[in-house]
Amino acid sequence: MAATTYVCSIEQVARQLNEEQDFIEAIVSNDDNLTYGNIVSVQIGDDDYITALTDHGIEELRDMLSSARVSIDEWHNFLEDFIDDPKIIDRVKNLRLR
Repeated sequence: MAATTYVCSIEQVARQLNEEQDFIEAIVSNDDNLTYGNIVSVQIGDDDYITALTDHGIEELRDMLSSARVSIDEWHNFLEDFIDDPKIIDRVKNLRLR
């Protein structure tokens, strides 16, 4: 496996995947949702950190979302399983399956 030489912020990942940032944040807030090492914390100040994903993490997330969107039932099950915030679930539940 190649060494990770850069990561993308959650904001950038959301833009790349054409998703809402808080939706992506909700998924990766539980580091068990992606393979260990694909979610990293980047220190940007003394006590200030942002979450970022490796290329493998972005690909894993993209695949996860694609698999979840195969049907409305799969999509709704995915949201219930991976998102803890009911407001985010309600907002994205009815977005078209892509």
